[in-house]
Amino acid sequence: MIAIVDYGVGNLFSLKSSLKMIGAEAVVTGDAAAIRACDKIILPGVGAFADAAEKLRATGLDQVVIAQAKAGKPLLGICLGMQLLFEKSYEFGEYDGLGLLKGSVRPLRGVIPADYKIPQIGWNALRFRKESDLFRYIKNGDYVYFVHSFYAADCDDSLIADCEYGADVTAAVQKGNVYGCQFHPEKSGDVGLAILRAFCFEEAAVCSSIQPSIYMRARRCVCCAATMPV
Repeated sequence: MIAIVDYGVGNLFSLKSSLKMIGAEAVVTGDAAAIRACDKIILPGVGAFADAAEKLRATGLDQVVIAQAKAGKPLLGICLGMQLLFEKSYEFGEYDGLGLLKGSVRPLRGVIPADYKIPQIGWNALRFRKESDLFRYIKNGDYVYFVHSFYAADCDDSLIADCEYGADVTAAVQKGNVYGCQFHPEKSGDVGLAILRAFCFEEAAVCSSIQPSIYMRARRCVCCAATMPV
């Protein structure tokens, strides 16, 4: 069972629908006991870092997520959820993150050329920097969908993929059992589903409820050609 952490931030049910498509059992929950009982955790998030961090702490779920990750439970942060994994954010101030990964979150402005649009919205190609089991069903250069104005910096220790957006921009991270995607796998077509499947299932696991076409496309690393989400 996968716990999708509900702390008042994120498109939770879109993510749950994507997990259902790959045959993964998931529950959207803000209950600490339910999160502890699950096998893996996904921390979603959209919006402002300070607001999300405050809401997570107000529920007490920050300590639950930290404790479970430190105990070895696989944890995947998505978009703002990935940014929360780091030590600090400098998004309109200075705010503490969960501190599970070394690094900080900083604005794209001033890093990318002035003529590049902020936020980065749309499809961009992944460039693998380290091997990761998160990528076992996709290939270097596959496209995923981004929506963000801030990025993870000073995170070479955990960087596994970046993208080119006028500069090298962190796209995915991993340190042991802690994973993060700056992009939205639930909006990234077959490639995104393949990434979610790699996180949710062990390599040898075969789930009979997975749609065969999704499984085979993931195995063949077919790039998504769907219409861009809005």
